[in-house]
Amino acid sequence: MDKLSILPNGPLEGRIPISGAKNSALKLMAASLLCEQPLVLTSMPNLADTRFMAKLLQNLGVVVEWPTGEALCRMDAANITSTIAPYDLVRKMRATFNVLGPLLARVGHATVSLPGGCAIGARPVDLHLKAFEAMGADIVIEEGYVKAAALRGLKGAHINFPFVSVGATEHAMLAAVLADGETTLENAACEPEIGDLAICLNSCGAKITGYGTPTIHIQGVARLSGTRHDVIADRIEAGTFAIAAAATGGNVFLDGARAEDLGALIDALRKAGVTVEVEPKGLRIKRNGGGLVAVDIDTRPHPGFPTDLQAQFMALMTIAEGTSTIRENIFENRFMHAPELSRLGANIIVRGNEAIVKGVPKLKGAPVMATDLRASVSLVIAALVAEGETTVNRIYHLDRGFERLEEKLGRCGAKITRQGDSA
Repeated sequence: MDKLSILPNGPLEGRIPISGAKNSALKLMAASLLCEQPLVLTSMPNLADTRFMAKLLQNLGVVVEWPTGEALCRMDAANITSTIAPYDLVRKMRATFNVLGPLLARVGHATVSLPGGCAIGARPVDLHLKAFEAMGADIVIEEGYVKAAALRGLKGAHINFPFVSVGATEHAMLAAVLADGETTLENAACEPEIGDLAICLNSCGAKITGYGTPTIHIQGVARLSGTRHDVIADRIEAGTFAIAAAATGGNVFLDGARAEDLGALIDALRKAGVTVEVEPKGLRIKRNGGGLVAVDIDTRPHPGFPTDLQAQFMALMTIAEGTSTIRENIFENRFMHAPELSRLGANIIVRGNEAIVKGVPKLKGAPVMATDLRASVSLVIAALVAEGETTVNRIYHLDRGFERLEEKLGRCGAKITRQGDSA
């Protein structure tokens, strides 16, 4: 199992290109199942998760052309040969569950294993299934599989989510575009990735309006064609590198980062004493030796502070002057990085969904272990400013969500080495 060895090397300086968004790409790939003609995605992030989704699509009969190292992926779902997504192809990654809705809408039935993914608390799929039932699907759960059928086709429905759910909003959209009649999603999530999915589907012939607001309207159509679509820039990757630049006191230009997707983080960074400059083609992050000030954050659905940047911001606050309070309101059990940061000398007390972080003058290198995708990169950020060597173990989590992390940080001066481990 690979691990990273990280040594401090001063401020990060340079340019980092931002990849396409993993959280968007995975749902766009699932959308290919709805299309009778090829869907071509550009700016595709080359990650363990996206490659795994490609493997699942191929198992369903999709012809996937994605040369190694390329950012262009062509998916042709003209002939779906299977509607079964087995446990071995769903258990590793939650997003693979999103093939259920497109298969149900296009073919009329599907059998999909219940999903896996990061161990960051319960993320039930009941909202997804209730949305499909509202559209007329019959659903049975047997032996860890969801068996869904709508042999006469899905019907438009009015769906009011009891709480905001990005996954349920996206999945309901994927099913409703081929339903007969109009579907209205109330209390829908407003994340930029949902807008990206809607724009792509509309380009294929769907009729979706209201995305980016809590009320989305979808007029079902009989079929979708293909299109060529550029995946939106990854706001989580951009935010992660922004925090890394802030932690090291560097000057980094994030090429392709979209300020409109990162408002809550930009506000928090500026309050912490970081300079954030919005430029025509990206963001520039500078600290230039100035000290960091503790800032409180509460994770919220977009446009609030993203839960996927909470761990990274906690790493930043470990070296800020003063005490910050970080509240996690989206997922339970998402402070597993706190004990690992404490191994580096951080002063963190966790109480339920609240973490109290008292800044310390210095962190010190130590062996640490990644526990989930975002937690793993928070340890990398802390290691960049810790005295001595830090070894981050179990970095397969990193490879799921960050493309060429060592290379991108290394070009800005970071000393990061990947090592194999037989353990």
